[in-house]
Amino acid sequence: MFKAIIIAGTLLFAAPAPALAQHAHSAQKGPNGGPMEDVAGVHVELVVSGQAVAVNVFDEAGKPLDANGYSGSAQVTAGTDRKTFALTPAGTALTAQAPAAIPSGAAITLVIKTAAGKSGQAKFSAP
Repeated sequence: MFKAIIIAGTLLFAAPAPALAQHAHSAQKGPNGGPMEDVAGVHVELVVSGQAVAVNVFDEAGKPLDANGYSGSAQVTAGTDRKTFALTPAGTALTAQAPAAIPSGAAITLVIKTAAGKSGQAKFSAP
């Protein structure tokens, strides 16, 4: 009985570990200074400057990937204003020009589809 309590207690404390590890990873900065997230089996870094949006794509080792064959969209929400626009491949990134400058603190949701057909989404806050 005592052994079962020790095992249950150990599992209880170990359960939050993956969530903490995931949170710590999402706080990483990319090589261009933007926040990084895992999406559809790749790492993406969001870089925003005025109206310009770049989503840099990296493999697990941090090596830039060719974005040819990738597609995606970005939805920017600032207050009650919501705009969605397409991202297109350009070298090792998916890029776009937003309809207007993206304000600091705006919520940005990316939907990415890889060349292999995997898709996923990530949420960011504009710097």
